[in-house]
Amino acid sequence: MLHIARADTHDAEAIATMVGELLHGIMAAVNDKVFGFDHADTVDRARAWIKKDLYTVLLATLDSKPVGFLALYESYALYTEGVYGTIPEFYVRSAYRSQGIGSALLVEAKAIGHQRRWKRLEVTTPPLPQFDRTLSFYERNGFTISGGRKLKLIL
Repeated sequence: MLHIARADTHDAEAIATMVGELLHGIMAAVNDKVFGFDHADTVDRARAWIKKDLYTVLLATLDSKPVGFLALYESYALYTEGVYGTIPEFYVRSAYRSQGIGSALLVEAKAIGHQRRWKRLEVTTPPLPQFDRTLSFYERNGFTISGGRKLKLIL
């Protein structure tokens, strides 16, 4: 059964592993090493940011196995007419895609946004044909293009 919960510092290892999978997947898709990734440093950052409540991570598990995550942080910009949320990382392991896990993570992210009175959520996808499926997923979940490949969801 799918379970989505806010991650705590004990989940940092699993989150960092999936961040590595996400970054390696992007680099394979664009055939370029566009990210540096150090697992231990990523674990440390995740623990510190979660502990300080600077970074909210929603962790999706199936039978206690991590299958995906969505990270959020609070952002500020005058153009957004108020405080908003940014999704810097969002990943579902390939074997678990197209099963509603990503949409379920977004439902929880929207709920957090409403609780925090954010005006919207923003996410960016690479502006490349390799990521058209990702763009389509966001659009099916209510995001609209707001310039380039930066997307927003009005809350």
